[in-house]
Amino acid sequence: MTDRLGAIPFADMSAAQQVAAQAVIDGPRGALYGPFVPLIRSPELMAAAQRMGEYLRYRSAIGTRLTELAILVTARQWSQQVEWAIHEPIARQYGISDEVIAALAARRRPDGMAADEALVHDFCIELHQRQRIDDATYAAALAAFGEHGVVDLMGINGYYTFLAMVMNAAQTAVPASPAAPLP
Repeated sequence: MTDRLGAIPFADMSAAQQVAAQAVIDGPRGALYGPFVPLIRSPELMAAAQRMGEYLRYRSAIGTRLTELAILVTARQWSQQVEWAIHEPIARQYGISDEVIAALAARRRPDGMAADEALVHDFCIELHQRQRIDDATYAAALAAFGEHGVVDLMGINGYYTFLAMVMNAAQTAVPASPAAPLP
């Protein structure tokens, strides 16, 4: 598979692209990689996406562990190898078990999840597969995370779906990673 929208050397970028790229480089990501490689072709879109992603990934109301779980569910739903390669080791670092990760990779509902993990998993699966959340799941998420957390969880699913679409369409190259590729 050929990377359709590969890296542009910084010196070859337009002024607007350089500003957008530098904002990503200067932020918590520290480099231009993954979805930002194809997105740099639209610097204003990339800048807006980067700001949203910085909030959702690093400061969401549901915390990093559950955010990373939601990202993995989304990556698996979209068979997005780059998202998986980037976030699988991060999810593990923040406490998502090897068993949960392996089940997600195999498209199975993981056994042995903590209650909050099961809730995030089910919320994400319903949203991706049924395009809605049933009343019981919504009520449980609201009780666990509050309105702010529920909206952030919706945002995480939407944002990482957007990135998955971009990278799937652009055939973004998978970075070197300790994560096993998705089957």
